[in-house]
Amino acid sequence: MYRFLALLAFSWAVPLAAQNALPSLSAEDARALQESGELVLIDIRQPEEWRQTGMPEGSVGISMAHPEGGQGFLRDVLAAVDGDTDAAIAVICRTGNRTSQVVPALQQWGFTRIYHIPEGMLGSRFGAGWIPSGLPVEACDQC
Repeated sequence: MYRFLALLAFSWAVPLAAQNALPSLSAEDARALQESGELVLIDIRQPEEWRQTGMPEGSVGISMAHPEGGQGFLRDVLAAVDGDTDAAIAVICRTGNRTSQVVPALQQWGFTRIYHIPEGMLGSRFGAGWIPSGLPVEACDQC
C-alpha cells in the first residue's frame, strides 16, 4: 500500500511527451464504452468540483485527494471494479492533467486496462471535453 502512495506522490510531474503516450479515450468513446457496460468511468476530481458541474452520468466519484489518502483511493478504485485489476477503467478530471498523473500510478499498481480522458470535463487542447460535447451529467448526490 505504501508503494501506491509513493507512486502517486512521484507521478505528479508527468512530462508532455509521456502524457501523449498514455492510453487514452475521447470523452465520447468513453461514454459509448461505459453505456455498453464495457468500462467503469471514475471521476477523480474533488467533491466541490462535482457539486459545481455535476458528474458524468453513471460515473463513480473517487477523488484522487481522497480523505484517507492513497490507501483510501486505491481501496475505492478496487471496489469500483470488484477487485478486478484487468477491468477497463477510464478516469476523468477537469482538463486531463490529474488523470495523466493517476494513470501511471495505477498501471504500476497492476491495473492493466486503465485509460485517461485527456480532454476532461471542461475541455483542453486534446478535445472539447465532456460537458461542451453535450454528454450527460448528473448532480452529485454523494457530495
